[in-house]
Amino acid sequence: MNRIFVSINENMEQPDWLESTEVFLEKAMKELNYDGEEVSVLFCDDEYIHELNKVYRGIDSATDVLSFENEQEYEDEEGHWKCMGDIVISLDTLPVNADYFNVNNDSELKRLLVHGLLHLNGMDHGEEHLEDGKKPECEMLVIQENLLEKLKDEKIIK
Repeated sequence: MNRIFVSINENMEQPDWLESTEVFLEKAMKELNYDGEEVSVLFCDDEYIHELNKVYRGIDSATDVLSFENEQEYEDEEGHWKCMGDIVISLDTLPVNADYFNVNNDSELKRLLVHGLLHLNGMDHGEEHLEDGKKPECEMLVIQENLLEKLKDEKIIK
């Protein structure tokens, strides 16, 4: 079992699919053999993620997804937990990416969530990015694409 906390930035309207995000993440984490892990996801706008990107990465622009590893551990009455960290996703950039990759918003959201999860697990893709029609070579992107294929029938945004 894992703990998943999903929220939306306070200045934004909550989408009707927000709760489905938790269901998808639990399935993705199970496929990745994560157990006793805790992760939080915050959906925000470009302005908010731009500020985070500037402060924490020194990049003065918005981005699609940021991951902040935590790795602290704690115990409570339910067991031992490892805090993986936080994933932040811009809902402004999501549809832009979906258009760029020629996919629907649901597919892009799932890609961003899995991408963020893998970063929280210490994985990195270096300079390699997915290109249209090209198979990824680095381990992180191979795992990402294989997992997305397994979960292709799971829907978040209906």
